[in-house]
Amino acid sequence: MSSIDAATGRSPEPGDGVIRAVEALRRLLGPRLSTTMAERTQHSRGEGLPDVGMPDAIARPQTTDEVAAILRLCHEHRVPVVAFGAGTSLEGQVAAIRGGISVDLTGLDRVIDISADAMDCRVEAGVTRKRLNEELRHLGLFFPVDPGADATIGGMAGTRASGTNAVRYGTMRESVLGLTVVTPDGTIVRTGTRARKSAAGLDLTALYVGSEGTLGIVTEIQLRLQPIPEAILAAVCSFRDLTGAVSTAVAALQSGLRMARIELLDEVQMDACIAYSKLDYPRGPALFLEFHGSKTGVREDAETFGVLAADYGGGTLIRATETESRNRLWKARHDAYHAVMALAPGKANMGTDACVPISALVDCLLETKADVEASGLVAPIVGHVGDGNFHLGILFDPNDDQERLTADALARRVGLRAIAFGGTCSGEHGIGIHKLDQMETQHGPALDLMRRIKVALDPEGIMNPGKLIPDA
Repeated sequence: MSSIDAATGRSPEPGDGVIRAVEALRRLLGPRLSTTMAERTQHSRGEGLPDVGMPDAIARPQTTDEVAAILRLCHEHRVPVVAFGAGTSLEGQVAAIRGGISVDLTGLDRVIDISADAMDCRVEAGVTRKRLNEELRHLGLFFPVDPGADATIGGMAGTRASGTNAVRYGTMRESVLGLTVVTPDGTIVRTGTRARKSAAGLDLTALYVGSEGTLGIVTEIQLRLQPIPEAILAAVCSFRDLTGAVSTAVAALQSGLRMARIELLDEVQMDACIAYSKLDYPRGPALFLEFHGSKTGVREDAETFGVLAADYGGGTLIRATETESRNRLWKARHDAYHAVMALAPGKANMGTDACVPISALVDCLLETKADVEASGLVAPIVGHVGDGNFHLGILFDPNDDQERLTADALARRVGLRAIAFGGTCSGEHGIGIHKLDQMETQHGPALDLMRRIKVALDPEGIMNPGKLIPDA
């Protein structure tokens, strides 16, 4: 396998193995195998990073059996394989940095089964979270993991996605009960069961969730669902400074308030959202909140939160209970990405994240804020602070090499700082290619164990090579 070409994003000449694999895949898939430049460019990157890795071909399977046939052919010819969903990953997970075949899973889009009684469902990897929730709504159930983008369920499992509801409902790790996985040699295996717990053998489901397509391709996912709450109360609270906002969030968590969401926007992000969405909110750092429960319970929790916020310089809570008014209230948070991009048209946004224990959140965020200011870059902070997770949208000129280096260095320091505070370099974006150099710091000798697992399950090294686990 040849290495990536810095100018084109791929090896300029595919090897004999790739040529033979593409010919065989064309016989298997017909028009669902594409080698056009437009398709290859579309599948060469996700969001977040400007870097590309151009695949040699795009395969569009429609069944698990077809995925297995694709992998058997690629395994035989030692051709790299990269799984592709909605293309919303942020750390370079879908870039084919060593060429090969991009396997587009959006054609696996069936909702296979929903059990209202068991509160679970089974879906194919190409089903998106919004579509799934549309199909669940009439049953009084919902799938709570919300990473912001309308990602595919398969992609969310691959990156162990999280999001705004994680403080109450957990991440993909807690939501996935079992998987159908195609291994690198084309074997189809099922992991897990529909039971809510098991003590039978190694937890292979947990191994594949978060593996970023480096161990196999997930084609079906068994999901735990949640009941739609009786009442939902949303609120916004503005603060004089970042310390007050973060301290309030920590105090609310320590008080046991039943919050489903607690989102932080620093003053830069809030100003950008007010300007972009034309909102009449006070300027300064803010917390966006959502309480789920009974009508009495959410009202009492909101009142208690208001008292806590006042102790840390928070203003009066702006509340909303009806769906339309809640959506208006949350508009600033939902439009955060577009608001950041509007701050500096023409610049790229290097989104990065980190996660720390909530006891370290105030200090870590304040140090990060000072680091951003010292860098000279614009990098608003937004965070799912209920579980210690925060994000930076680092704006930089992709045509300015020095500015790109400055942005990369800032993103790297964010991850290393979180690790030093007892946290992780990524709470939900994953590693991809952008955070490879932080894995040794975070995992130490355990990283070698990960390499041994990778070699054991993917001995030819064809599954998303160059991602997640740095070479020895």
